[in-house]
Amino acid sequence: MTLLTIAYAVLFYVATIVFVVGLTRKIRIYATTPAPLKIPTTPAPTTVAGVRWRLAREVVLFESLFKSSKWTWLFGWLFHASLLLVTLRHLRYVQEPVWLPVTLVQPFGTYAGFAMVAGLGGLWARRWLVDRVRYISTPSDHLMLVLLLAIGMSGLAMRFVAHTDILALKAFVLGLMRFNLQPLPTDPVLLVHLALVALLMMIFPISKLLHAPGLFFSPTRNQADNAREVRHISAWAAALDKKA
Repeated sequence: MTLLTIAYAVLFYVATIVFVVGLTRKIRIYATTPAPLKIPTTPAPTTVAGVRWRLAREVVLFESLFKSSKWTWLFGWLFHASLLLVTLRHLRYVQEPVWLPVTLVQPFGTYAGFAMVAGLGGLWARRWLVDRVRYISTPSDHLMLVLLLAIGMSGLAMRFVAHTDILALKAFVLGLMRFNLQPLPTDPVLLVHLALVALLMMIFPISKLLHAPGLFFSPTRNQADNAREVRHISAWAAALDKKA
């Protein structure tokens, strides 16, 4: 077993631990943080079913972003939809045999990489070209977009420029999952791509990418507008009432 294979195996084990533990910790914080006020963004649904439908529209269609900025919505939705297809396509590396839905999505996932890079390019251009957005953009905002762009472009390079040994790569990934290390191909573009993915996994729990799970815990989105019908009591206030 080569030192390179061992190094990348350790890298991905560490990245996975950081990702899972960090994300679990953040979700636990979100779930246990009290919401002392009834603050749904109006017009808001008045029933639980309505709240679920609103969250579904937000997750699938980015409804609030569409109302706010059509260009941002276009690039943002294009990136996220393409990322979903690309992720589904990559499931073939962790499955044996590969599920039929994953097989069917392969042609779409291949070219979704171009759409993903285009969406990221539009979002990054917005950070430079829109005055109010440029004013509030921090170096971490730019670096995150650069990281995602580098992952997308290196992935496309492996597919259309410098081909790698896909079978050997799949054997390496399955070996990681089964704790049975297999040799990792030494193609430079592949090594860069994998290193960037591991970096993304490690910084995810401390980045703005946490808006993905955070959306479901946002009081402005997950609360029903029923303040007149139901008294809202936060968890900590309810605990104090019980002690009293």
